[in-house]
Amino acid sequence: MNIDLWPIVFYSVIVVVLIVFLLVASAFLGQKRQDHATHDVYESGVLPVGSSQIKVAVPFYLTAILFIIFDLEAAFLFAWAISIRESGWLGYIEVCIFIFILLAGLLYLWRSGALEWRTLRQQHDRAALKGEGGVVNTGPFLKKTKAAADQGHHDDHHAGGHH
Repeated sequence: MNIDLWPIVFYSVIVVVLIVFLLVASAFLGQKRQDHATHDVYESGVLPVGSSQIKVAVPFYLTAILFIIFDLEAAFLFAWAISIRESGWLGYIEVCIFIFILLAGLLYLWRSGALEWRTLRQQHDRAALKGEGGVVNTGPFLKKTKAAADQGHHDDHHAGGHH
């Protein structure tokens, strides 16, 4: 087994020389002036406003992580699709098992509530809206909410009269 490595070595040397040349050229040709705003953050033409320490809801991060995981799995499926003829029936069976595991994982995440963005209160309110057969009925819920709001307003007004 005799492999010529000179093309890969030649290519690597060219890449390293090019990188060093660009770094040295930018050091000599780059701007030397330092202004008061030189080190300020400037992203896509928009000046930053407010604190960078904002709180982001956990479901956002969870959804982002799940997207990355399933997106990476799709990359594996593309690689399989390219080599489908070479992998044959054994490769087909393996990818079916792989997809089954992915679907089982997605089903587990869905059933465990990892894909749910609603708070517990929103989930409770939504459950109160469901009538027979799972049909959402807003009529009675809105009447109850209005009645509770009117009762609270009436109690506040009535309690204020006794003072």
